[in-house]
Amino acid sequence: MDRVKRVRRMLATATAVVAVAAGSVAAVPVEGGEAAGRGGLQERLDELVAEGAVGALVEVRDGRRVWRGTSGVAERDTLRGVPARGRFRVGSITKTFVATVVLQLVDEGRLRLDDPVEAWLPGAVPDGGRITVRHLLGHTSGIYDYKRTLTVPPDPAFLDYRHRTWTPREQIGRAVAHPPTSTPPGTAYAYSNTGYVLLGEIIEEATGRPYAKEIGRRIIRPLHLHATSLPGTNSRIRGAHPRGYVPIEQDGGGTELVDFTEMNPSLFGAGGEMISTARDLDRFFAALLGGRLLPDRLLDEMRTPSFPGRAYGLGLAWKDTACGITVYGNDGDSMTYQSWSFSTADLRRHVTVALTPDHRADLDDSVDALLDEAFCG
Repeated sequence: MDRVKRVRRMLATATAVVAVAAGSVAAVPVEGGEAAGRGGLQERLDELVAEGAVGALVEVRDGRRVWRGTSGVAERDTLRGVPARGRFRVGSITKTFVATVVLQLVDEGRLRLDDPVEAWLPGAVPDGGRITVRHLLGHTSGIYDYKRTLTVPPDPAFLDYRHRTWTPREQIGRAVAHPPTSTPPGTAYAYSNTGYVLLGEIIEEATGRPYAKEIGRRIIRPLHLHATSLPGTNSRIRGAHPRGYVPIEQDGGGTELVDFTEMNPSLFGAGGEMISTARDLDRFFAALLGGRLLPDRLLDEMRTPSFPGRAYGLGLAWKDTACGITVYGNDGDSMTYQSWSFSTADLRRHVTVALTPDHRADLDDSVDALLDEAFCG
């Protein structure tokens, strides 16, 4: 589990009273012709917001039919509804895009899954001769997660990151200053954003272009993902979007939700800087799982556990729903936004959920219940 989610659990009790006082839940009518048949899903969405979100949206694609629902508000202390087609920071879903480009380069013979990091980035990491591209993709490298070195909410110093630009070299350096979480490489699973920062650098070494350019050239433009972007150091979210918040300790005691919508996304880099929409994520996963972006042998690599017992392959995750259906995709947490995007293996149904947490509670179980309702209902 990403450290961001562990921190959120620690903050849940401390922020509960403040968040409840901030405002009441507002339910927004759903869109689409299937509204009458999706009452249970709307109820789940409303419950999710009541439990711990400022606002939330869900999009369900079932063949040619699309159902969109929203709940809560797009901005605290207002009645402005969550835009059903709005943009949000997708966090670690970015990793699936990065992994797809890496595997395309493998298919083209420009790099190999068993290439050592040292071959591409000499001296970048200790033991780089034994850590491979495969280890980076599947979080089995043992490289320390640089995010664990950062100041995090509710510490007010976190706000200093709003306009700070981070470089990959700096993030990698912070990580390798710590001993590995396991050794030798490949003997344990430990989520590491540093691995994907390194993959971003390897993509640039292999192609001569930054990873963001390669994602744009290979995925975003061919699939017409018009609302998807990798903003680099640009702090703004273009187009309609809900606002996101972090809990920050106040001088007088307690915590208060602070608007952190605008922030320099180089903090997340290749591990999580992307902005997208439910529609674009649905389209991306449909193309990926439908074999339009990778040949079968490499898609199979993506769907093979990187470590025994883990529901994570090479940049792709999966879940078993309550009705026994396995769905594939990924989830992301950028502190101010959380998102989940999954599809059935036969591509018949795609579901994307996004929310702006108010940090009162860990919402993973409630989102799982919502996904069960969407895939099984």
